Amino acid sequence: MVSDIISEIDIVKVATTKINEVDFENLAFGNVFTDHMLLCDFKDGAWQKPVIKKYEPFLLDPSAKVFHYGQAIFEGMKAYKDQNDDVWLYRPDENFVRFNKSAVRMAMPEVPENIFMNGLKEILKIEKDWIKEGKGNTLYIRPFMIAIGTGVIAQPSTQYRFMIILSPAKAYYSGEVKVLIAEHYSRAANGGIGAAKAAGNYSAQFYPTQLAHDKGFQQIIWTDDATHTKLEEAGTMNVFFRINDTLLTAPTSERILDGVTRKSLIDLAKREGYKVDVRPVLVKELINGAKDGSLKEIFGAGTAAVVNPIIGFSFQDVYYELPKLEKSMALDLKEKLTNIQHKLAEDTFDWTVKI
Repeated sequence: MVSDIISEIDIVKVATTKINEVDFENLAFGNVFTDHMLLCDFKDGAWQKPVIKKYEPFLLDPSAKVFHYGQAIFEGMKAYKDQNDDVWLYRPDENFVRFNKSAVRMAMPEVPENIFMNGLKEILKIEKDWIKEGKGNTLYIRPFMIAIGTGVIAQPSTQYRFMIILSPAKAYYSGEVKVLIAEHYSRAANGGIGAAKAAGNYSAQFYPTQLAHDKGFQQIIWTDDATHTKLEEAGTMNVFFRINDTLLTAPTSERILDGVTRKSLIDLAKREGYKVDVRPVLVKELINGAKDGSLKEIFGAGTAAVVNPIIGFSFQDVYYELPKLEKSMALDLKEKLTNIQHKLAEDTFDWTVKI
């Protein structure tokens, strides 16, 4: 447990809000940010006093280690407003724990709980008006940490900056998604940083994903690095497969991110009486299921989209279309989970936290 004790936060509020300039009905995901941000530096072996201040650019030395050695981690979270104008977080403890697991793996200092959680709650109170009531309206939360120490010697930084920025969001919808199953490129390898939310994991995906786009696919289903026979993640999301009436997903590992939405959907599916099997899923199972009709659904799961249905996949230049269903397990689980998040259904799991 991190022992640093920071009891206060300096708050410098903006003189004029920009909220009235924002069209909340037409928001592009992640492009608009609220008035304030939280910033807290680590230097001389200790965390400094956090500050909430105006959202604005800041200066870094050109030799800052984040630019040269990629020490950068982040989380993705959301805040919701219910019909009583109360603000809620969804399983923030899971994000906090995973954030610090990522920090340890990237040789970065762990962020104390009272900086992460208290800072998050304080900035959400200040920015409450940016969270709009109504299902699908959320405030996307991006906690992140970067190495700001200077020098180009290849070793961990001695100075870091933890920040939280906020972006209002509408329900995420990416249209129909077709995926390409990876045969050469890998998202992560055993012993690597695949289980961390490290920035480099995402930049490494951009090139093979662009190649998939060029072939008419929106995303890649990543396979294991050694044999390319085991299905792992879809794009930047965990991935589920429905074969007959069983929901399948790969177990977490050094290569697969321990997604908060993933584990929520597993628990929710079990509560609803769906059969869930967490085990390695083989490419050949998917091919066979597509051929004999037992493969009913594939969907990604993550914070931004919650559930993202996939309509078909390609492997070795053969495209397989999934059936159109009257009753979708993916959409049923998405509806139930988003109802919990927006406080429209009872939270039997105690996942939601009031601000």
